[in-house]
Amino acid sequence: MASRSEPLEFTLLGLLSAGPLHGYELRKRCLAILGPFRALSFGSLYPQLRRMSLSNLIEVSENESVTGSSRRAKISYSITDSGKKRFAELTENADASEDEAFGVHFAFFGPTSRTSRVRILEARRRRLKDKAEVLSKELERSPLNGEVLGIDKYLSEWRRHSLDSATREIAWLDEMIQSERKTQ
Repeated sequence: MASRSEPLEFTLLGLLSAGPLHGYELRKRCLAILGPFRALSFGSLYPQLRRMSLSNLIEVSENESVTGSSRRAKISYSITDSGKKRFAELTENADASEDEAFGVHFAFFGPTSRTSRVRILEARRRRLKDKAEVLSKELERSPLNGEVLGIDKYLSEWRRHSLDSATREIAWLDEMIQSERKTQ
């Protein structure tokens, strides 16, 4: 993805494509998609919503809400036609081989074309195969005691764990790609 805000923009557009939402609900759903280890404060969310509104990707509506003795405007956000077009562009043209981008795009695979799903899955598989190859070579070069060139047994074990994780994800991606191709 081109910028740091693009995964958030994509996520917000994807969520709003299902219907209007309030800021608090958007944040809650974003965290569910982006994961518990990705911080998303209201200080990041609202400026992004403002930029999207200024770009005519979303519309902001204020509805008066009466709660107890206070009258407060409740702001909701909805996607515009320009936002739908931008979401479709991001869905179909994404380079989602990196960890965060892949997870976000995978969360919205439903509206993604089968061709783009296969392209994204294959790109992710290529990236992981390259990573697995590098890790495998590093592990082969590491002596058993691992205490050469500052590589201790813990770094060596982390590399082994990373290789195992990449290998499992590659197998899963192969299954997903095969399944997508069968339904074409």
